[in-house]
Amino acid sequence: MKVIRIIQFFLSTIFVWPAKFLYVLSSDNIRQLIDSDIKEMNIRTKQKIHRGLLYWLVFYPPYRNLFYFRIGRKSRLISWFLKPYPLFFIGVREKFEGNAYVLNHPYGTIINAKSIGYNFTICQLTTIGNKTHGKNDLVPTIGNNVSVGANVNIIGDIKIGNNVIIGAGTVVVKDVPDNCIVVGNPMRIIYKQN
Repeated sequence: MKVIRIIQFFLSTIFVWPAKFLYVLSSDNIRQLIDSDIKEMNIRTKQKIHRGLLYWLVFYPPYRNLFYFRIGRKSRLISWFLKPYPLFFIGVREKFEGNAYVLNHPYGTIINAKSIGYNFTICQLTTIGNKTHGKNDLVPTIGNNVSVGANVNIIGDIKIGNNVIIGAGTVVVKDVPDNCIVVGNPMRIIYKQN
């Protein structure tokens, strides 16, 4: 099994080299964001050895979506042969800071926000977006160190503070202050650090 994986990796890297080329051509800021995402992926998945861009693009299709979002329109040059993950959408308007971590199975996950801070973690079946159809500018703003559980809905022109954990199945339609844990439908704060 390990031999097959090694062969698969070397064959796939042929298709990934154009992605590496686009990475090299990107601005310093974009490369730093990509590097911080890769570093976070290695830490969170407890990799014994550092895995680089090529590894994550080949063996972790959801990461491709984040990479393509980071490099922007240039991704069209390579996404036809290194397909993005079809069930995961990222549409952040202003900024999406580094150290993002996408769990291994972001099925049915949509991220549509004004901005997202550092150390953002998201699970499957989560929707972040607008409350009213057609009003695509009324989307959430998410702070630093936010962890979003599975099957969460964060909708509307709201602000999620820094250092927030949003439990699985939570529906968030109003602002969430800094340093707290929220759960439920309707959302309620179960822990707040002063």
